[in-house]
Amino acid sequence: MRRRTTRARAGRPGAALTTTACALLLPILAGCGIRTTSVPVDAGPAPSRVSCAPPKATADPGPDTVSRQVYLVCSMQLAPVSRNVPVRDIGNVRTSLAGQATQLIRQLEQSPRNAESQAGFSTAVPASTEIAPLHAGDPADALRLNQELDDLPSFALAQIICTLTADAGMAPDHSVLLGGQAPGDPLRRYTCTSDLRTRPDAGDDAGTVVRTS
Repeated sequence: MRRRTTRARAGRPGAALTTTACALLLPILAGCGIRTTSVPVDAGPAPSRVSCAPPKATADPGPDTVSRQVYLVCSMQLAPVSRNVPVRDIGNVRTSLAGQATQLIRQLEQSPRNAESQAGFSTAVPASTEIAPLHAGDPADALRLNQELDDLPSFALAQIICTLTADAGMAPDHSVLLGGQAPGDPLRRYTCTSDLRTRPDAGDDAGTVVRTS
């Protein structure tokens, strides 16, 4: 079968006229060998972009607050934002590791502030997350959560790790020893690596088990 050609040959004005008419009259494009469709193409909404730029703190820390970095989720990664964390003089909350960790986790449980939401930040930490009592034989610098670490969303675990290790006063070596509440649950040493910040789903495999007596 010979291939068809749409090229108009010289000396045939009728062919040129037909080609022009087909180009101008959309309803009869099918007659010119061009397939048309009446189904509208929906490409979906235009992709939205978020800045992930951490907003400035709304106010300077007061006598009962201290400025701390907490890690939130933005564009499937972790990024720090500054928060004024309240410090309460109840018992030894001001100086205890568990007390400081409690205040920071409460910040992660809260919905992002207006400016944070507008910049694209969110949190994956469940509102029920709390610091639990240590087990017998646990090191003094250990922290246990009231749920198994494997049961936490991977992004939530990454947020907790990076937030707790951001403060050199709380974590001098920028690592944290974490475990769950269940008996026999091992403690794991975590650090906030660049891989964890850019791939928070890697939190499940980020810790190193620490043997305790």
